[in-house]
Amino acid sequence: MSDSTVTPRPADSPDVLARVRDGLSLVETIASQIKRQIRFAMSHEELQSFGHEGLLSAARSFDPSRGVPFTSWAALKVRGAIIDGVRATGALPRRLYQQLRALEAAGVTQEALVEEDAARPPATPEDADQRLKGYLSGIATAMALGYVAQVPLHSGDVDENDSPEALVGDAEIADAMRAAVSRLPDAERQLVERHYFGEVTLDEAARSIGLSKSWGSRIHARAIEMVARDMKRNRVGT
Repeated sequence: MSDSTVTPRPADSPDVLARVRDGLSLVETIASQIKRQIRFAMSHEELQSFGHEGLLSAARSFDPSRGVPFTSWAALKVRGAIIDGVRATGALPRRLYQQLRALEAAGVTQEALVEEDAARPPATPEDADQRLKGYLSGIATAMALGYVAQVPLHSGDVDENDSPEALVGDAEIADAMRAAVSRLPDAERQLVERHYFGEVTLDEAARSIGLSKSWGSRIHARAIEMVARDMKRNRVGT
């Protein structure tokens, strides 16, 4: 693969061009991962094309002063661009839409955690280990919440290809997660409900309750952590 797969602007700086070159293999990797995850009738090349747009956006918007490595920033932008690209192709099967929402939720949570790590590096190896466990738990919880938020509440919404076992399992986990969300403090609950169940962006949900983008991101990460603890305490999904 060469730089010809993306089209930088003439005004792009040498630093931007270097980031694009360095990120091409990342696009390949993420496109392959998503292709395996969503099993959708879309070619690997189409997914890569969406990813290249995300890479260009990442290269142009990258700010080294934030302390976030470019590879982490680019991974978020590339994954988000591929998800947006697939969603924009038209009507999607419900299961695929659930998977895309799950991946999107994981990306939002990952972005907040990456920025938190950059702002407050772990002090000890033990701290780093605990941070990693919390990081993985948070991403898994966000993915689950993004997925089950789209579980049908009415029989008319059921996909004919869904098995009874899958529907029952989805519904039980969805009920447990909705209950966990209902127990969140008010700001966290409103943000999560509006973003996941109201299907507005995280920024829009934050603004609707009077929060800035940065505070909305922090409140979201805190809410996901609380839901993860609640689910673990109640042994849901174990």
